Amino acid sequence: MIDLINSAIALLTIALGLFGFLAPRYTAEALDFKLADTTMGLSELRASAGGLFVIMGLACLITGASGAYAMLGVAYAGAALGRLLSIVLDKPPLRKATLWFAFEALPACWLLAANPGPWNAVVT
Repeated sequence: MIDLINSAIALLTIALGLFGFLAPRYTAEALDFKLADTTMGLSELRASAGGLFVIMGLACLITGASGAYAMLGVAYAGAALGRLLSIVLDKPPLRKATLWFAFEALPACWLLAANPGPWNAVVT
């Protein structure tokens, strides 16, 4: 069951990453990004919202290593933390921001709890 859920999260990560990688204008619109007069914003979306997530998901599926899935969880935890800080400081549209927070926090919790790492070691 753990392998199935891990793989599903990796596949979803790849699928969403492909939007940023292949359709950065669509991704910008979905995320309420405003593109400037240069194409640097498109480059950033292809890299940070695209290629990064595609490769992380692929690394998980190719290696099948619990450590890879754990690191995907760390990445999702970082995104969730950044989203939470934004909700508090930036006051984005709450419904959309909360939805994205849940989408980041839930996979983070699963991946970090289900895959071995120093955060779930038993302290005696």
